[in-house]
Amino acid sequence: MEAALVERLEAAVARLEAAVASGASLASAAPRDLDVPAAADPAIVAYEEFIAEAVGRLNTAAEKIGGKVLDATKVLAEAFAVSKDLLVQAKQLQKPASMADAQGFLKPLGDCIAKATAMTEGRRPDYFNHLKSVADSLPALAWVAFLGKDCGMSFPTAHVEESWQMAEFYNNKVLVEYRNKDPDHVEWAKALKDLYMPGLRDFVKKHYALGPVWGPSGGAAASQPKAAAPTPKAPATKAPPPPAPPSAPLFTTEKSPKSSQPKQGLSAVFQEISSKPVTAGLRKVTDDMKTKNRTDRSGVVASTAAAPATPEKTSRAGSFSFKSGPPKLELQMGRKWVVENQVGKKTLAIDDCDSRQSIYVYGCKDSVLQVNGKVNNITVDKCTKFGIVFKDVVAAFEVVNCNGVEVQCQGTAPTISIDNTSGCQLYLSKDSLGASITSAKSSEINVMVPSGATDGDWVEHALPQQYIHSFKDGQFITSPVSHSGA
Repeated sequence: MEAALVERLEAAVARLEAAVASGASLASAAPRDLDVPAAADPAIVAYEEFIAEAVGRLNTAAEKIGGKVLDATKVLAEAFAVSKDLLVQAKQLQKPASMADAQGFLKPLGDCIAKATAMTEGRRPDYFNHLKSVADSLPALAWVAFLGKDCGMSFPTAHVEESWQMAEFYNNKVLVEYRNKDPDHVEWAKALKDLYMPGLRDFVKKHYALGPVWGPSGGAAASQPKAAAPTPKAPATKAPPPPAPPSAPLFTTEKSPKSSQPKQGLSAVFQEISSKPVTAGLRKVTDDMKTKNRTDRSGVVASTAAAPATPEKTSRAGSFSFKSGPPKLELQMGRKWVVENQVGKKTLAIDDCDSRQSIYVYGCKDSVLQVNGKVNNITVDKCTKFGIVFKDVVAAFEVVNCNGVEVQCQGTAPTISIDNTSGCQLYLSKDSLGASITSAKSSEINVMVPSGATDGDWVEHALPQQYIHSFKDGQFITSPVSHSGA
């Protein structure tokens, strides 16, 4: 056993020495399957055991669900494997001087995060909350990029906690939706949470509280090699090309140092503009060219002239482009009602529905939908000036990426979620006053509840969108801003 380990160590050292002799950086030379440091470092061994147990539990639950949930879980497992490889490689490399120098080192992790994010883009896919939970949780693995307290990011333990908070919103949606419907989805969501909190957080706190362990200061920098003057003689073996620069930086960094190369693209244009006098190339305006001296111009707009079309003022939540496709109102596979691209339809209705079916409304504008029956859940996505009236939902009612919607619940709804929406008027019946309302990145949310009087009037309550955060007794206390003057 010891002899085999020595042979593998000697082979790894030989590969590294050959890479150094050929001029390649250690970042590109270090093999991803180099497991000799893992066998010698107890922290790496502990990380492998943690991944095998926690990610294995998550993957077992995902295999029972299958489909896109399993695909997203495989991307997550790949990202955790990459993070382990980065810890192994870090011990062979010199600590980067800045985040910019570490971009090449972190590129494999950035590719995994981009792959998971791409699965949530476009038209809202099935199991969106599962996919979003995975995509928003993976930035927690970027703790391996911590270079010190002045690097611009939180300490590793705090970074894992903050990143999980971004994903927990969607993970909770999975728990609520499948709580009484499918235990496999519930197990998946619980396994995902345990993977990060307390799993990854406690591991990082115990083994890497101050970040990864880097190699000696004399080693090669963990970054892409900078351009240098050619050596007098190239070795017989051609050096492998340096790794390609990352398509998009994983972190925002400080301004990069000025390059001696000539500027290209827009940089060249701005450089040329700034190097010339401000008024260079401008023609002199004579008196006959001034508007006040021209007889064919007047300061009064003619009444017969058509006023230019003014673009409709939209908020950040309603800034998505409205693309009208073929209108739909149909039941798919006997389980899902789809209402799409309905414009100016005030009499839309779904009558023949049951508690096993879901309703998905997408891309509707200036329309009203009435649901006459009990359904499992309802989702309203990317709708503008849309109204919906429903009776009962078993799991949840969701409004996502909308602008100017009115919602009336005539029966019961255990959970109501409003996400990235501007302008939502919500009417609750007496039976739905116990609903849990969750809002995120939304504004102008007003909830109307029936008054206790017999006249049936509604009482309006505005949900706060501004908060005050104060640090007391070692933690932040958050309270909504009161506009009532009380």
